[in-house]
Amino acid sequence: MSKGLWIGLMSGTSMDAVDAVLLSFGEDRLEIQSTLALPYPEDLRARLLQAIRNHADPDELGELDTLTGQHFAQAANTLIEQSGVDPSDILGIGSHGQTIRHQPSGKAPFSMQIGSPAIIAEASGITTVSNFRSRDVAAGGQGAPLVPAFHRWLFRSATQDRCILNLGGIANLTWLPSDETNNITGFDTGPANALIDAWCYDQTGKHYDENGQWAREGEVNEELLEDLLSDAYFVKTPPKSTGKERFNLNWISTHLQRFDDLPPEDVQRTLLQLTIDTILQQLPTANSSMAVYACGGGTFNPLIMEGLREGLKGVELRTTAELGLDPQWVEPVAFAWLARQTLNGLPGNIPTVTGAKGERVLGAIYPA
Repeated sequence: MSKGLWIGLMSGTSMDAVDAVLLSFGEDRLEIQSTLALPYPEDLRARLLQAIRNHADPDELGELDTLTGQHFAQAANTLIEQSGVDPSDILGIGSHGQTIRHQPSGKAPFSMQIGSPAIIAEASGITTVSNFRSRDVAAGGQGAPLVPAFHRWLFRSATQDRCILNLGGIANLTWLPSDETNNITGFDTGPANALIDAWCYDQTGKHYDENGQWAREGEVNEELLEDLLSDAYFVKTPPKSTGKERFNLNWISTHLQRFDDLPPEDVQRTLLQLTIDTILQQLPTANSSMAVYACGGGTFNPLIMEGLREGLKGVELRTTAELGLDPQWVEPVAFAWLARQTLNGLPGNIPTVTGAKGERVLGAIYPA
């Protein structure tokens, strides 16, 4: 199954759209044929946000699983139609689904993604792989992040230490040492866009702060920033992963109880600085051969990128476009690659990243 076409479908914690990509894989390279971002209908997005806040009964979760699956299927079929390829040339679809709850620790660990893969397989007529995280969790892992195995396959260099930094709703990094005898590590650092998007929507009705323009109107409140940085997650030792079940509007409101009458733009600027500081504090120690390559929606926020460049103090910060892959499409491509791994009977996790007992073949297969 090394030849042929694959589709990757991804909707992350920012929940703005389903990103879909059609591509082919070579031995150590890939070629993108077509891409598509299909925004969620506003009513479905609102219901998903309520579900993430734990405001969904079993009937609502069941309906959302179906509706989200239909939306993912529409993204796949629209992508196929616009590309003009024969669906029979597509070997498989890898669908991440929409994360509703991620609780990889405790007595009953789990990670829940909805977006019925059965509906995707039925609507597209293409074998679909989904539910990637559960096997890693069953093996004692965090179930996240899963993209480091793909990062290793595509981005690792024998001459340069590389950090791949994903700036989605949640920020995660993959450390790829040039020396293959050193372990690859990776983990979620905390919020990237999740908090600034949530606060922006709450205060302005806009889903995100375009180009960080609103944050630029504010100033960092150092006392609030120190309070936000006191969250125990930021100093927790990896393996670790997190999501909107922790970093959300309620989290912001709890911390703001001690701060009366802060201008909302100052809160926005402080939340953005939290993203920058928590990433910088958790990056591997810089060295002369190291470079950081960013991907995800946060790469389009100049204020975040400026803050990271300033804090890196001479370490190069680029985007994955410099390595041949547009930063918007890294994650959907990764889940197409993970589907290929699954259908070839190959592992998709890295135990030193997730904490699983060992390598595992991930995902559930829904045949065409």
